[in-house]
Amino acid sequence: MYLLSSLGLALLIGSRAAASLPMVVIGVLLPTLLAAWLAIVITTLRGNGPRADLKLEFSWRGAGLGVLFGLGGLLLSIPAALLWLSIVGEDATSAAGEVFGNLRGTWFWAVAVFVVVAVIAPICEEIVYRGLLWGAVDQRWGRWAALSVTTVVFAIAHLEWTRAPLLLVVALPIGLARLYSGNLTASILAHQVTNLLPGVVLMLGVAGAMPAT
Repeated sequence: MYLLSSLGLALLIGSRAAASLPMVVIGVLLPTLLAAWLAIVITTLRGNGPRADLKLEFSWRGAGLGVLFGLGGLLLSIPAALLWLSIVGEDATSAAGEVFGNLRGTWFWAVAVFVVVAVIAPICEEIVYRGLLWGAVDQRWGRWAALSVTTVVFAIAHLEWTRAPLLLVVALPIGLARLYSGNLTASILAHQVTNLLPGVVLMLGVAGAMPAT
């Protein structure tokens, strides 16, 4: 479902000139929402529910660890991104940068882009990767295998092959937050903190407050 929705998005925005910002925002949002919804439905109908199977429950300890690992991830990913740019070239960008790069809109839609990138997408992606997938791998091979598998799958599932090494660096602190907390709250918050800076850059670019990347 995730890949089919992504394919639909690619077809939707295939003509950049004809794409409208609201359509692109919806197209980017739908795949992650559908994937997370499917994960919750699977655990509800065939498992023990999202709280038990996905560890989808709030805890202050998990929240604290998530913020700490997220900040640590930012400190790690910024120099990693600079190194990556020095290797692949300054014109390299992310899939989100490609999608929103030439689009402009009101501040309402600029903030909507930020919310999707920095708030909603991390929640949905964590439900899928470090919720459903983590639980399945952990049950069979243990939590360190779950960390390894979900980190690699997260990096390659974005289908951004040149960015895959960078995504591995980004994913590792998020996975460690899940590992040491035993709770999805931690990885969600770590992911959200990690996405804050890209979200702000995209928001300002869409609003026309800074050059698009």
